[in-house]
Amino acid sequence: MAETTQETPVDANEEDFMPQKRHYRQRAHANPFSDHMLQYPAQPSDFDVASHYPAFKDSGKRPEFADIGCGFGGLLIALAPLFPDTLILGMEIRVQVTQFVEDRIAALRIKQKSEDVKDPVPGKYENVSVIRGNAMKFLPNFFEKHQLSKIFFLFPDPHFKARKHKARIISPTLLAEYAYVLRPGGIIYTITDVKDLHEWMVKHLEEFPLFESVDEDVLLREGHGGILEAVKTSTEEGKKVARNEGSKYLACFRRLPDP
Repeated sequence: MAETTQETPVDANEEDFMPQKRHYRQRAHANPFSDHMLQYPAQPSDFDVASHYPAFKDSGKRPEFADIGCGFGGLLIALAPLFPDTLILGMEIRVQVTQFVEDRIAALRIKQKSEDVKDPVPGKYENVSVIRGNAMKFLPNFFEKHQLSKIFFLFPDPHFKARKHKARIISPTLLAEYAYVLRPGGIIYTITDVKDLHEWMVKHLEEFPLFESVDEDVLLREGHGGILEAVKTSTEEGKKVARNEGSKYLACFRRLPDP
């Protein structure tokens, strides 16, 4: 059966020049096992950093944060001014949603360069970008070993039916790839409003030998409060759960040193 088309309401505080979600209609979910005719680099060194982050083209920097399934880019936009010198990359498989995030970042960059901005955002959103990609298939094509310090899985598709659990973004096989691209000490952030999915992700992460659970209080003491707040509140799904007074289940895991 075909999936229904999702139309997202326009944010009330969006300015006229900003892209509006109603013009980017897209199915709510995409099958990660389908052939989506994706383009991807043969190896991470082929990833064109300069085209995504022109302000950093001579810096030698590469993306350090990855938002897997970034949706409409809420987390990217929230983290950009908090980490103006860190490159942040969103990965999204849906065509129109990826285009929306591209246009949103471009509009924000233009706005920040205009003379009428009294309090410019640190970094001016030059440190964030998005690619259309499938992390379940091509993550190592984009990121070197231990390149990332943070990976985010915010409100991923729950794939409720048991026969579709293999499509969940957290699985033993995929965790090996996340451990490969995440440096020791790096953090995986997961959040969902589906308790069954939360328990699934926690179970598999706890069973994987290169990750250990880290309490929210510990992360707060380590200065991760801004990130945790963005994880909980910045995404469209997170805002929808809050409006509906639903529960949010957060779980964070630290990458252990290699044996």
